[in-house]
Amino acid sequence: MKKRILILCTGNSCRSQMAEGFLKSFDGELEVYSAGTKPSNQVHPKVIQVMKEAGIDLSQNYPKMVDKFLNESFDYVITVCDNAKETCPVFIGKVGKQLHIGFEDPAEAAGTEEEVFAVFRKVRDEIKKDFYEFYKKEIETK
Repeated sequence: MKKRILILCTGNSCRSQMAEGFLKSFDGELEVYSAGTKPSNQVHPKVIQVMKEAGIDLSQNYPKMVDKFLNESFDYVITVCDNAKETCPVFIGKVGKQLHIGFEDPAEAAGTEEEVFAVFRKVRDEIKKDFYEFYKKEIETK
């Protein structure tokens, strides 16, 4: 049976979009969605660029409101916000397991263009690593 996964954060423009892209790249059988409690107007342009470097095209993705998914059921709901700086949203729909895999928000990075891109790449690589571990442990082995 296909596993259904919802990845949640606040703006649904950076971390949750990257996590969705990576999970879909690990396994085409997964049904992966991402959403936010206060969705941004667009996926962050730097996210589209750094994901393209990793071979994943998010140019057609767009931020979605979590309410859209409340009547659906998921095997996993994963929050990706940074607990220290923001409140993680809580999903009140039907869910098998709720997990938290937190990352700093690259959209808050400051400095030169090069320094900001370095933060986006670092967060991208952390998301890829941590979500691959999640996939290996929770999905592939079951």
